[in-house]
Amino acid sequence: MSSEPQKPVTDDTILELDDLKVWFPVHGGVLSRHVGDVKAVDGISLKVKAGETLGVVGESGCGKSTLGKAIMGLVPVTSGKIHFESESGKVELSGLSRRAYRPYRSEIQMVYQDPFSSLNPRLSVQEIIEEPLKVHQTHMSSEERRLRVEELLEKVGLRREQAERYPHEFSGGQRQRIGIARSLATNPRVIIADEPVSALDVSIQAQVINLMRSLQRELDLTIVFIAHDISVVQHVSDRVAVMYLGNLAEVGRTHEIFGAPTHPYTRALLSAVPRPDPDLKREKRWVLEGDVPSPMAKPSGCGFRTRCPIAQEDCARDIPVMATVGDQHRAACPHAGQFEELLEERSSNKGS
Repeated sequence: MSSEPQKPVTDDTILELDDLKVWFPVHGGVLSRHVGDVKAVDGISLKVKAGETLGVVGESGCGKSTLGKAIMGLVPVTSGKIHFESESGKVELSGLSRRAYRPYRSEIQMVYQDPFSSLNPRLSVQEIIEEPLKVHQTHMSSEERRLRVEELLEKVGLRREQAERYPHEFSGGQRQRIGIARSLATNPRVIIADEPVSALDVSIQAQVINLMRSLQRELDLTIVFIAHDISVVQHVSDRVAVMYLGNLAEVGRTHEIFGAPTHPYTRALLSAVPRPDPDLKREKRWVLEGDVPSPMAKPSGCGFRTRCPIAQEDCARDIPVMATVGDQHRAACPHAGQFEELLEERSSNKGS
């Protein structure tokens, strides 16, 4: 993947989440009573700076995609706030109806995970890309829309004449380029990329990632890049937010997360990343035990404690808060500073 320098990130916050919760009610029984809630996002506070790529990473089911959909207004927010710095001023998105959200949708666009199902097979590429223009740029003539679509196709590495073709005539990587072109049609300020390369071959993933990085620099985009592959996030992100079971485990600049991980969950994720260089010294790995608990029945205290190798008694009692580790580095583990000591103590106790 390309190692070109990222565009400098400003200190201006363009998107801010304040104690965001997205719970899905579960009903059961003959009377379909409310029997619980799936706590997909369970109290996340996070700031996204203008011009940066924030990588959101975690295991499947941790709430990453729900977080992105909540920002887009595609799922209802249970509580908390989403503040967005739009061109017309600061607005709270979480309290808006779908109709009230529409004026801001042109400024926040989404690139979806599956390029095979996110494009309407009955529409040509021209119709797919110009659709958001018809909704948000009503002043444009049909000729202006046609020229805009051709411009976008060239920007994402496709040819102008391909505008008249249909999705089934393209490969997976080309379809994702079409999806990216569609998301750029309205000149958005923020792109939510929901696992945009997970459905693609590894050889194509690098091309799409490099394309997104190039477009970010050229168009001054802010990108929230959601992925379960932490090695992909490393290449594309300025900062990384690690999620587990609906909560944030650790947030920091990319070099801090990968160079000096603090939270035990982040350490476990990085420990699982294969290293193809045979000359590198092989570090001791440790594997997480057990399965991810159900978001409908989260453990008390720290949600990670049932799989954590250094869990203490207070972990079952107290919900950990995000504490400052470095300049822009925060982690939600009160025992993270004693990781090696506690891990060795646990190993000694098992061996005795």
